[in-house]
Amino acid sequence: MVEIRFDKKFAQIFSKIKDDFTKQKIVKQIKKISENPEIGKPMKFSRKGTRELYVSPFRLSYEFFKEKNIIYILDLYHKDKQCLKSPILNIFERFKYCYIY
Repeated sequence: MVEIRFDKKFAQIFSKIKDDFTKQKIVKQIKKISENPEIGKPMKFSRKGTRELYVSPFRLSYEFFKEKNIIYILDLYHKDKQCLKSPILNIFERFKYCYIY
C-alpha cells in the first residue's frame, strides 16, 4: 500500500476551491495516483523527479519515492499559471525593468 502525504501549499489551495465537482475530480485523480504512481507525466529540467496530472483546469504536481513507497502531493495550480513556474521566466521577470544603455 502506498502512503500519501500532502504538502501544506496543496492543502491550502485545495481548501480554497469552492466547486465541489472540481474537488471530487481532484480526489478521484489522487486515488488513481495511489493505484498507479507513475501515471502522471514526468517533468524535466528544474522540476525533474516530479510528475504532473491534468485535472481540468488545474495541474496536480506530485513526487513518488519508490524505495519508501510514499507519494507527496506537492502543488495544485491553474494551467494558465504553469509558465510562471519556469526558472527561466523568473530570471526575465527579475530583469523586466532593467534598461540596456
